[in-house]
Amino acid sequence: MNRMIADAFPRKFLPVVLTAVLAGCSLAPEYERPVAPIPTNFPYSDSVNGGGADAAAGYAADLGWKEFFTDPRLRDLIALALDNNRDMRIAVARVEEARAQYGIADSERLPTFGVGGNAQVTRTPEGVRMGGAEAPSVTRSYMAGVAMTTFELDFFGRIRNLSEAARRQFLATAQAQRTVRINLVSQVAEAYFRLRTAQQLRELMAKTLESRENTYRLVQARYDTGVASALDLQQAKGQVETIRADQQSMRRVEAQALNALQLLVGAPLPDDLPPPAVFGRDQLLASVPVGLPSDLLVRRPDIIAAEHALIGANANVGAARAAFFPNISITGMLGFASPQLGGLFSGGNRYWQYQPQIQVPIFNGGLAGGLDLAQARKNIAVAEYEKTIQTAFREVADALAGEATYWDQLEAMRALEATAAEALRLANLRYETGVDSFLQVQSAEVNLYSVQQAFLQVGMESLLNRVALYKALGGGWLEDSAQNIQVEGPGSVPGKGRVPAK
Repeated sequence: MNRMIADAFPRKFLPVVLTAVLAGCSLAPEYERPVAPIPTNFPYSDSVNGGGADAAAGYAADLGWKEFFTDPRLRDLIALALDNNRDMRIAVARVEEARAQYGIADSERLPTFGVGGNAQVTRTPEGVRMGGAEAPSVTRSYMAGVAMTTFELDFFGRIRNLSEAARRQFLATAQAQRTVRINLVSQVAEAYFRLRTAQQLRELMAKTLESRENTYRLVQARYDTGVASALDLQQAKGQVETIRADQQSMRRVEAQALNALQLLVGAPLPDDLPPPAVFGRDQLLASVPVGLPSDLLVRRPDIIAAEHALIGANANVGAARAAFFPNISITGMLGFASPQLGGLFSGGNRYWQYQPQIQVPIFNGGLAGGLDLAQARKNIAVAEYEKTIQTAFREVADALAGEATYWDQLEAMRALEATAAEALRLANLRYETGVDSFLQVQSAEVNLYSVQQAFLQVGMESLLNRVALYKALGGGWLEDSAQNIQVEGPGSVPGKGRVPAK
């Protein structure tokens, strides 16, 4: 069979085919990464604890979430969410979809061969037969062999650039999966900390209710003996009812926080989860490596995805330019042809056909519009890439501002809580000795209760801020630093450094 192919296909065509395959060029503009429109350093980066000296990894993006989150209950919840969350499953499927689309686009660069056969039976009227009345009225022909469908010789890189654009879309989608993973990890942590804060507030309210009920009983006793007024009694009762109303509100908040956590986890929370750690800053790694703004360009998945999209738009410009040039394609067939089916595959019936075709655009207004469209989309991609960088810088800067201020704020609020507690003790003492009215006690109770609530809220915000810093620096897509999976940059090859399944 090989000898038959060699004999049937003229050797003089081989240089033409090889030249066509090897001499292709690309009309895409040379890609240059835009200059990052951000400062060279983060604000507050020198004043936060997470400067990187004591961090477990050189970059936050390389720091696994199991190392960053130290609460065993939270770790288990994150692992469950990564397995069951529907947004995560959609993101994984999107990557497979983009991979398949890239494979389809890239297959256009190679010819398509197929094996087939056909038969043709024709009856010709006597008046139009080539041999007159003596020619047979019915003619038959049979063909079988290997055929090549229309194959475009990509001299000007149109198909190559379309394939490159699809490849970049695939890589961008893979980075988008990492972004979904990072967001999911941070969302689970946020929902968990909000739930824990609601539980802490509920405990605070229970203790406060017990204290105010004791105060109410004291005022009731003083009222019964004629020492306290009816106003004092009603004020004390109002303080009790206020806490009871707050408890119902907090029950609602806690239930909603639990619902949000279950939605993110994607399944009912199991009963065998480990007990939670003590609520506080020790639930998170104390030091997060910050690095420089330039590190975000190669560490944050959404920025990498935006650059892949930009390179893909650049390739589409090359494909639009190539449409202005001649389109050269070939079709061919190698096999057998015979008027008789029984002798179709005999040696004397070998058959080949080679059909080149060229199309030169002369007037097509759509070509100029296509190029303008590709160029406009490239400009949009540049602006989106730059905006993604600016957004990332702002997110890191905001989180650093929080890291630089939350600790001192919490220390001040601890001192304020101690002051408010002492003020309440003195107000109670002055009321019991008859120096002041119950209004002073009421005011002190409200003040202490407000400070304690605010302290828990600010504590939660400080935890969420550290999670936001970890997320903004690109952390959360690795389970632990030992995975050591390379980040796919703009020049990487599909299939290397893939996103881990878990």
